[in-house]
Amino acid sequence: VQLAESGGGLVQAGGSLNLSCSADGRTSRIDTMGWFRQAPGKGRTLIASITRIQGNTGNTYYTDSVKGRFTISRDNAKNTVYLQMDNLKPEDTATYYCAYGTGVRLSVKDVLSWGQGTLVTVSS
Repeated sequence: VQLAESGGGLVQAGGSLNLSCSADGRTSRIDTMGWFRQAPGKGRTLIASITRIQGNTGNTYYTDSVKGRFTISRDNAKNTVYLQMDNLKPEDTATYYCAYGTGVRLSVKDVLSWGQGTLVTVSS
């Protein structure tokens, strides 16, 4: 599966951005797509994920720091996942990576495919 990301850029604190990621290739009947982010000098961490089971959207996950501000969704017909980011903060500044894995978990070790990464910069 190959992932193609779009979105990202520079925004002021309190602003919004929308990221999208399309999966091209043979996908599994049970899979999870999500978004990781990596700030300079830090590790790559999962911030949101969404599962698909037999064509239907399943559970979502959000890390605590983005709950209530970010929304993950997916269009299963298009194999595309979206991340709507509202009320952005300077600490959200990072490179954001789309990720794909089979199954219902999406830790770093579960990822089968990574997007190329897109930079999100939030100015104060």
